[in-house]
Amino acid sequence: MLEINNLHAEVDGKPILNGLSLSVNAGEVHAIMGPNGAGKSTLAYVLGGRPGYDVTGGSVTLDGADLLEMEPHERAAAGLFLGFQYPVEIPGVSNVQFLREAANAQRAARGEPALSGADFLRLAKAQAEGLSMSMDMMKRPVNVGFSGGEKKRAEMVQMGILDPKLAILDETDSGLDIDALRIVGDGIERIMRKPDRAVILITHYQRLLDHVRPDQVHILSAGRIVRSGGPELAHALEREGYAALGLEDARS
Repeated sequence: MLEINNLHAEVDGKPILNGLSLSVNAGEVHAIMGPNGAGKSTLAYVLGGRPGYDVTGGSVTLDGADLLEMEPHERAAAGLFLGFQYPVEIPGVSNVQFLREAANAQRAARGEPALSGADFLRLAKAQAEGLSMSMDMMKRPVNVGFSGGEKKRAEMVQMGILDPKLAILDETDSGLDIDALRIVGDGIERIMRKPDRAVILITHYQRLLDHVRPDQVHILSAGRIVRSGGPELAHALEREGYAALGLEDARS
């Protein structure tokens, strides 16, 4: 599904990704871990098409299509979803309004008919209930006044409504308490654990992987993947830390 080959990228002229390669097949969940400053969020932003993250070499394809040639909205329409570490607030725009516009914009880009108001509300209610969110919360402005856990659950509702092929989730576990972590982890499994879907989980901690079991775990350091393994690799990191692997915090 996703093929990244020798990807190089920089921010403000500073190289961050330095020859990163990764293959993610349909039906798989891949976790990416690594020290601070290793390039994890940069990878997410490059794949999502965030301005200011400049690709200087390599290639990325999604289902054979050149992802790097697409604008961000075209990547979304092609089935890519980017979950942010810090979801933004949008005052004056309700979650319901925002999500209906987003869903129908993607459907239009794919040549599909728009969802009626009634059909959309049924879909939104089902997804919200799966993430323990009320429709009253869904009618509030996007993320305004939400706790960290509520923002992440609202983002998972968004993912469920948009139903992407590939979800890239940047530290979705950040700011979650034990109960919210379970709810969000179960939501990821319910929405994305399908034969034609795939997930890249970017995380610092093994705890999320208790709820979303990865097929592969990769360690990113200095802008490239330096080690890959199964779920046991995340447990080893939890026990021993990056120092045991000879990896340092890139900001130290």
